[in-house]
Amino acid sequence: MTATTLETESIGIIGGGISGLATASLLANAGADVTLYEQQEQLGGVATQISQDGFQFDAGPSWYLMPDVFERFFAHFDEAPEQYYSLRQLDPNYQVFWKDGDTAVVPADRAGQRALFESYEAGAGEKLETYLEEAKEAYHIGMEEFVYEHRPRLRNWIDPSLLKTARGVTLLGSMDEHVSGYFESTKLQQLLQYTLVFLGGSPYNTPALYSLMSHVDYNMGVYYPEGGIASVVDGLVRLAHNQGVTIRTATGVQSIQTVSNGIQFETEKGTPQFDRGVSAAPPAYTERELLATGVRDHRESYWENRTYAPSAFLLYLGVEGEIETLDHHSLVLPTDWEPHFNSIFDEKRWPENPSYYLNVPTATDDTVAPDGHSTLVILVPIAPGLPDNEAQRQQFRSRVFDDIAAYTGVDLRGRIVFQEEACISEFAAMGYPDGTALGLAHTLRQTGPFRPDHRSTAVPGLYYVGSFTNPGIGMPMCLISAEHVTQAIRNDVDSDRSSRFSRLNPMKARNWPGRREM
Repeated sequence: MTATTLETESIGIIGGGISGLATASLLANAGADVTLYEQQEQLGGVATQISQDGFQFDAGPSWYLMPDVFERFFAHFDEAPEQYYSLRQLDPNYQVFWKDGDTAVVPADRAGQRALFESYEAGAGEKLETYLEEAKEAYHIGMEEFVYEHRPRLRNWIDPSLLKTARGVTLLGSMDEHVSGYFESTKLQQLLQYTLVFLGGSPYNTPALYSLMSHVDYNMGVYYPEGGIASVVDGLVRLAHNQGVTIRTATGVQSIQTVSNGIQFETEKGTPQFDRGVSAAPPAYTERELLATGVRDHRESYWENRTYAPSAFLLYLGVEGEIETLDHHSLVLPTDWEPHFNSIFDEKRWPENPSYYLNVPTATDDTVAPDGHSTLVILVPIAPGLPDNEAQRQQFRSRVFDDIAAYTGVDLRGRIVFQEEACISEFAAMGYPDGTALGLAHTLRQTGPFRPDHRSTAVPGLYYVGSFTNPGIGMPMCLISAEHVTQAIRNDVDSDRSSRFSRLNPMKARNWPGRREM
């Protein structure tokens, strides 16, 4: 980012999740006077922590991927992640239980990964090397040219020089088509595509560009922050305090209004005014609930016609004894998972034969549960917008418990001493449209320039950041989104200063060097 100073700017931020905290630190580091408002008492947004009776659970994200993005973010402050939290690389990365009785453990080392693939398909070990080498190239080109380099307009994506640079990156076609061109085994295809759930998509609607996620998984590894993702949130909070950010928790913002000299927030504790404002809340919520009627960047039909990432049926369980058959990360998959994805994106119903994720932090960290107990989080991706009344939840909960016992050998009944859950209703209450748990899915029509812009065109001085904007879903992407919105604000401050200079000094402005650098 450029070194534009923001020392004359006051900026208010709505939302204390990953993107809000990251934006606050970057803006404050640039010199702005930043105040962040979080309606809950606890910071973290969907990455908050549940802590009760000696059990600690990450309520949202639980995979620490793309460590290079975190290193890049902290480097903006001449610091490193390890100054704020400790990481442990997991080995194995995760395990898979298929519902035909087969199991697989995905190791962290390449030799083990090759052996695993070879055991399912002759020659697949060598094909894996080729696939991952191409995924590595896609990652580096994709990150440098499409993710770190913000390209908010379609014309920025079809620039001839860019297309020449990115000639090795497949943009069109689905991930399912791309991966099946390398491997015949459906199980190997699943091992290379399951990470798409982290992007809120399916193998059938996510562009092949996201083959780069295989580089993230197999080449870069899976990590665990000691104490869970909550320790990352705590680190971001500490960083924000170090940068001089003022944080107001338990202070919700009820409305955003334009005033003669900027932006005004209405809160239950006052009506603070700022030169600019940033909403880390979902843009749909901001437009519907915080802005005046008619003052929106999008019509209601725009939000109604978006493809939202899945919601989730989540169970946070404190369990007596160890859960010996489960690793830190486990996946339970039907050999044919297409019906589950159809239930999310096409048919909009509760899945009959679900794919799901099991997270057992106590397999790595015994500090997150009382002695003699384990923590287990069950996450089943489901369609957003479904009715999730208690009767439906109870029926599905029973089905999932039966499923886990049948396919992993872990019978949870009679061992649960703590239980909490979240589903569509809880995410909808947080302002996520239709109760999506993640944001806008990364379909081709919702990637890059087709996602909501960081700048509001309806409200001058208002900006958006987070998983609904570029570059998209996930903690690493939210950190990069914070970079993008910070740069957008810096550019606008430069433009405003240039405009004022031109009005005050019309003759000098013609030869002002800064005009040629914008």
